[in-house]
Amino acid sequence: MSRIIALIIMVIPGLIAAYGIKLMRDMTFGILQPPIPFLWVQFLIGLLFFLGGLSFVAGFIFYRDRKRNKVQKKFSRVQK
Repeated sequence: MSRIIALIIMVIPGLIAAYGIKLMRDMTFGILQPPIPFLWVQFLIGLLFFLGGLSFVAGFIFYRDRKRNKVQKKFSRVQK
């Protein structure tokens, strides 16, 4: 059960990051999404969604690897 919850926790930010990429791509081709008034605002929202989703996934993986001592010594909690 805990693995399913962890998978759901990883999928939701991944979907948000994918939607951010879609918003940025639509801005490149000049397609404006209805609730957003300007293309540059759409790009900024897409960039924030992408960076937020990516940073959450990267932080989750980094935290898991740090807990299992699979990171370099400079990233581990205990410096020797």
